[in-house]
Amino acid sequence: MNRIILLGPPGAGKGTQATRVVKQLNIPKISTGDMFRQAIADQTPLGKQVEEIMHTGELVSDEIVVAMVKERLSQPDCEHGFLLDGFPRTLAQAEALDIAGVFIDKVITLEVPNEEIINRMSGRRVHPGSGRVYHNTFHPPKTPGVDDETGEPLIQRKDDEEDTVRGRLRIYDERTAPMVEYYRKKAQTVDNMHYDTVDGTGSVEAVFEQIQSCLEA
Repeated sequence: MNRIILLGPPGAGKGTQATRVVKQLNIPKISTGDMFRQAIADQTPLGKQVEEIMHTGELVSDEIVVAMVKERLSQPDCEHGFLLDGFPRTLAQAEALDIAGVFIDKVITLEVPNEEIINRMSGRRVHPGSGRVYHNTFHPPKTPGVDDETGEPLIQRKDDEEDTVRGRLRIYDERTAPMVEYYRKKAQTVDNMHYDTVDGTGSVEAVFEQIQSCLEA
């Protein structure tokens, strides 16, 4: 069974790798954001509750999120496994997942140094009209600051500004890093559960090869 959580800081490449993993294993990627939108659209009891909370500007409680995750994982397409995307985000959510009886086989953390992530994200530039993405170092435009196809100026998204990235990394260290340690310790005492770390600084292909090795263990 492949019941997987992929962890790592923002900008570590989780989204890219998650897409490859679910395609290879033919399992669904379970995103809490997608679940919220679907439950609200379907007007399920939990969906109505989430909609009401979101209208007030409050955060959806861990209990409700875990209940929605558990409900989603009971569906037939999850019978042979799943990959949780963007959840759990905190130690409290990880513990709530355990209490709800959701067993995880494999937890994999992509490790990328903070300065590498800052370089990756703060170097990104975007053409607003098309969404084309460049990078000052890894994929620069032919003319600095200008879109290759239209000649229009590129912008830096607010989320990619260095101060914003550093703030997101601080939040990750405060909230998510303790969860990494939680799963590391749990894997030492729970049968058939594996915790692995992967060096996320290589190419997309090299990182995926490491993840494949972890999944085959």
